[in-house]
Amino acid sequence: MVKKHLIACSVLLLITAASTVLIRDVTSVPLMQSGSVVYGPIFTPGKNADPVKPAGTFSFADENIPQGDAKVVYRMQKALNAHAYGKLQTRILHYKAAKWFPVIEPILERYGIPQDFKYIALVESGLREGTSHRGASGYWQFMPGTARSYGLKVNRSMDERQDMEKSTVAACKYIRELYGELRSWTLTAAAYNLGDSKLKVQISRQNQNNYFKMKLNRETAGYVYKIISMKEIIENPARYGYTSNVALLAEEKSRRPFYYSLADRNTAQVLQLGRN
Repeated sequence: MVKKHLIACSVLLLITAASTVLIRDVTSVPLMQSGSVVYGPIFTPGKNADPVKPAGTFSFADENIPQGDAKVVYRMQKALNAHAYGKLQTRILHYKAAKWFPVIEPILERYGIPQDFKYIALVESGLREGTSHRGASGYWQFMPGTARSYGLKVNRSMDERQDMEKSTVAACKYIRELYGELRSWTLTAAAYNLGDSKLKVQISRQNQNNYFKMKLNRETAGYVYKIISMKEIIENPARYGYTSNVALLAEEKSRRPFYYSLADRNTAQVLQLGRN
């Protein structure tokens, strides 16, 4: 009996000690601090961590998110926390970015699309092949009809939605067309998720063309925040508990060097595709 009590006490002591360590390491960052909005990771930064970014410095395609709006603050903080290392416990997104961004970036540049749109592919598919239950497929998650409209072959023997270069060219054509109608990169991103027709209906119905002030369905309302948070963890990984960006890229290059040689070898081909 005494032995059982000792074992039980030992287990309780171990649980208490572990809880103390976790509480010390994980600290919630307040949304408001000294009268200014402050965004930060859910983990307390280490000695060499980058400083927390203040509001107004978050942007998508050079369009800043508005300051002083409690709803915007909450959604941005929620998206950042959801993508911090403490939540995801994986660096796979950084590895995927290191593999495919060198292929995507020159195509975006060729079409005059802001580089921030490369994060849409990361949000949509995690830069992986595959088909959703709705039928959307590939890195940019095109539906069959939309894919064919922008030059991709989709049939029983071939599905070019799974081809990174060709699908990125198609995505650029689609994004450029959306921007031509909406004249806002933020709305363009929202339309990529919701569909241009549905978004235009909401713009007309609400008499509002500011994405951050519109009332949209839950997925679309959080879509741009998710893209910005993805951009943040890739470009400033240490701030959100990940290994530094340089270390991640160096590790990936050392682990799979063919990613980079593939991108270099296909640059001319990518640019040629962009002219079609």
